[in-house]
Amino acid sequence: MTAVGTSTSVRASTIELLRHRGMTTIFGNPGSTELGLLVELPDDFRYVMALHESVAVAMADGYAQTTGRPAFLNLHSACGVGNAMGAVVNAFHNRAPLVITGGNQDRRHLALEPFLFARGVELMAPYVKHAEQPARAEDVPAAIDRAWALAQTRPYGPVFVSVPADDWDGAGPGGPQSSPGGKVRAGTGPAGSDVDELAHWLTRGPLALVVGAGADRDGAWTELIALAERLGAAVWAAPQSPRLGFPEDHPLYRGHLAPGYGSAAAQLSGFEVALVVGAPVFAFLPYEPSEEAMPAIVQITDDADEAARAPSALSLIGDVRGIISALLERIDVAGRAREGPAVGATRQAPPKPSAASPISAAFLMATLAEVLPDDAILVEESPSNRHELRRHIRIRRPGSFFACASGGLGFAMPAAVGIKLARPERPVVCLVGDGSALYAQQAIWSAVQLGTPVSFIVVNNARYAILESVAAFGGLEGVPSLELPGVDFLAAAASYGCAAVRIDAPAELRTTLERALEDPRPVLIDVRIDRAVPPLLPASEV
Repeated sequence: MTAVGTSTSVRASTIELLRHRGMTTIFGNPGSTELGLLVELPDDFRYVMALHESVAVAMADGYAQTTGRPAFLNLHSACGVGNAMGAVVNAFHNRAPLVITGGNQDRRHLALEPFLFARGVELMAPYVKHAEQPARAEDVPAAIDRAWALAQTRPYGPVFVSVPADDWDGAGPGGPQSSPGGKVRAGTGPAGSDVDELAHWLTRGPLALVVGAGADRDGAWTELIALAERLGAAVWAAPQSPRLGFPEDHPLYRGHLAPGYGSAAAQLSGFEVALVVGAPVFAFLPYEPSEEAMPAIVQITDDADEAARAPSALSLIGDVRGIISALLERIDVAGRAREGPAVGATRQAPPKPSAASPISAAFLMATLAEVLPDDAILVEESPSNRHELRRHIRIRRPGSFFACASGGLGFAMPAAVGIKLARPERPVVCLVGDGSALYAQQAIWSAVQLGTPVSFIVVNNARYAILESVAAFGGLEGVPSLELPGVDFLAAAASYGCAAVRIDAPAELRTTLERALEDPRPVLIDVRIDRAVPPLLPASEV
């Protein structure tokens, strides 16, 4: 993730970006809220003046359709956007790739809705692919870069960015986390030349492979294993990945990439290139400042929006499995494959934690790992205990791990019931925190009524421990209402007609888990664990 240049203002960064993207022709009819962009326009730029905004849009429409490249235009505040709307509707239906910016009033008094205040995003929204006003001035270049990418991603069309007048003089993006990057876009079903270019990136030097949910959705496990072994790539699961696309017991697997920029950059230190497959770049949780640069990022995704916002050198959009298969063919034909390291012994699990009382999350996960059948499906929603789960439990088969991609509580318990209905031949275990369980415990009733034998394991520390971790990371003290006293999960399960048991003693844990996995009925196990607050960003995500 390296910056396009070293400019210090939003205007200078944007001008450099427009030049880099080949958008040096600007269509528009200037107004007071746009002058900050146009002042001292460089000699290699051309401003195409129109006497009415609809004319500016239609000229840009024709220009974009003829060149096959996104055209850039600049509109004036709310009235200019209103004047342009008829032509924008035409451009939308013409599928013309347009990057449209609209001026807004100075941020410093936007709350007062001053003269020339604009609701440009709301006005444009129905007839553009995406509309936004960046939250910060320094985000403007990245938003315009994203608009450039989205405009030329199928189906083509206009994209809108509202820019407050004072943003142009603001400080430009700084540091590796805020750089727009130098990405190139390919449409769905990438051409052979695009795959050739990606193959070239993968053979430039030490390669990291970061695998997300898209690899599992597209059934790409076999192809990814072949690619990793052929290139000797170190493999990580993507941060916060809701599914796993690579076997966690493979010798090339390193663990989960940390959900913070600085920690993840440290994990990827020493690699020339990181190929991100089926995942956003990246789903970080806390803002973790760091000046350490990532390796060059290249990406395979089926999500055009993910590709548009990724700070990547190259993103190919399409079927993940198909693109990887094409890559394997290209690397063979080109003779560029590098021999990977010799495949060694399967990575060993960490030592089992002590059977102390109260039970630790580590002891629970290690014990579950011992009894979990090889064909089991694990559905997880226990964010504060996720690190211990990853240390002790290895997912070895496709379609065997599910979590929530958004972070919204209430997914795991009902999802586990649905997964069991779809895969009745496989054991299904739902590992859920007590806070999460309170959001969707009604799913127990459905499991009982449907006769779906799901093993619900409630990891109960009587608190929102993940919020305590967030508070500790941010140095926040005195946050109220993080404890959850007085909840009786056994009584709740009984009210739904579900068998349930509470575990306090470590000696009871293994036998209880084994019985639950063999039970033909749904079973809830309330495991009382200690009240330790885990770090939000552990030293190791392996």
